[in-house]
Parts: sequence; structure tokens; C-alpha cells
Amino acid sequence: MKTVINIKIDKEIKENAQKIAERLGLSLSAIINAFLRQFVRNKEVYFSIAPKMSSELENLLGRVEFDIRRNRNISRPFSSKKELKKYLASL
Repeated sequence: MKTVINIKIDKEIKENAQKIAERLGLSLSAIINAFLRQFVRNKEVYFSIAPKMSSELENLLGRVEFDIRRNRNISRPFSSKKELKKYLASL
């Protein structure tokens, strides 16, 4: 037997969640049902305030670390704005 849950949520959050669910080929209702099933099964809720790094940022940082290890694309430290401007003008 199915039942209805009425909840209040910010319109923008609902719309963004629906778009993401749609891209995954699911309804928002299916996402919420899956979340609630997991909640009942595990009897726990996990919230994190730690930001997650996007895959694009991870890739970029990987390239930066690669360059650092090979001492490429790295400028020397500067002690003044004048020194930095002079260096940038020479490039």
C-alpha cells in the first residue's frame, strides 16, 4: 500500500533535485523512496559539512602536482609587487 508524505522544501532545491534525478533516469519520488529505505535498513543518517572536491578540480590539482614534481610552470617567489610586475612584463 502506498501513502503520501507532504513536506516543505525550498523551491530551488526541489527543482535542482528533480533535474539531477531526471538526468539519472529517476523520479524525485524514487530518489526519496531509496533514501528512506536506506534510512530504515541502516538506522542512520549521514550529513557532512565537509565540501567535496569536484572531479574537474581533482584533475586540475593532479596536473598542478605533476608540474610541481617536475619543476615546470612554476615561478620563483617575489618580494614586492614591483618585482612581480617586472617578471610578468618579461613573459
